[in-house]
Amino acid sequence: MLATRITPGTPLSVGLSGGCDSVVLLHILSESEWRHGLQAVHVHHGLSPNADGWAAFCSNYCRSLGVPLIVRHVSIDGASGLGIEAAARNARYAAFSEVARDWLLLAHHRGDQAETVLFNLLRGAGVNGAAGIPVERTAGNVTLLRPLLDVSRGDIEAYACDAGLSWVTDESNADMALTRNYLRHDALVGLSRRFPAAESSLARAAANFTEAAGLLDELAALDWLQVGEGAAARVAGLRQLSVPRLKNLLRHRLRCLGWQVPVASRLDEFARQLLAAAPDRHPELVLEEGVMRVENRRLHWSLRK
Repeated sequence: MLATRITPGTPLSVGLSGGCDSVVLLHILSESEWRHGLQAVHVHHGLSPNADGWAAFCSNYCRSLGVPLIVRHVSIDGASGLGIEAAARNARYAAFSEVARDWLLLAHHRGDQAETVLFNLLRGAGVNGAAGIPVERTAGNVTLLRPLLDVSRGDIEAYACDAGLSWVTDESNADMALTRNYLRHDALVGLSRRFPAAESSLARAAANFTEAAGLLDELAALDWLQVGEGAAARVAGLRQLSVPRLKNLLRHRLRCLGWQVPVASRLDEFARQLLAAAPDRHPELVLEEGVMRVENRRLHWSLRK
């Protein structure tokens, strides 16, 4: 995967939690032709009493490999309404984007993909959610790449044992109150007893959904060529689209702007208002990042002031 995307010697950053997966990824890269220009980034969330110990482990490990390490301390906003897991993830990616180089490699694997697909499907996600974790995506000025996404957790642990590697264990991984832990330790284990290939099948489904999502994005881009007018869209043109194509275009536009796509019920209601509103009405959808609003027969996306 790396050979088709990144030239050896390109500066790379690796997200290093200290867990088995990231320890293995960094070890593989440290012994590869990409070792020159390699650095690790550890995000210290401060959520566990063992957080300082994990940072110390990462420091010692990187020293043994001869790989520079950046430790970034972050504060988690427990009152954000996102939940601790989501808030910690947002803080982690924000830290990565501040210190990582052009490429940031993360150690998500096939088990993570299966959990994500199952979790998103149970939430009623659309095609993009069912596509799970992308192999590659851009976040600000950094490109995220997950080279182990097709590798099983068992193969990663086998590599670690064969190489004599040590790693840390996050005690929160055993907390069954967390949805992902329930899916990993209970739901997927049960599914795998009946369907031994459940993990790989879910990962394969993610690849299929990714392809479908790409086709929907192509359709949205074609529709935008017909209705777009600068940074706005002509309402008359939007009303020529079928409801599914209209919603597909709105979702695509929000993702292009980097805005969070609202839940289906809110988008459905806004699409209904957009199609039915009289000329003197100005339907709007207020989102965290800004507002979608009809003005002068154009649909505008305005950032919050």
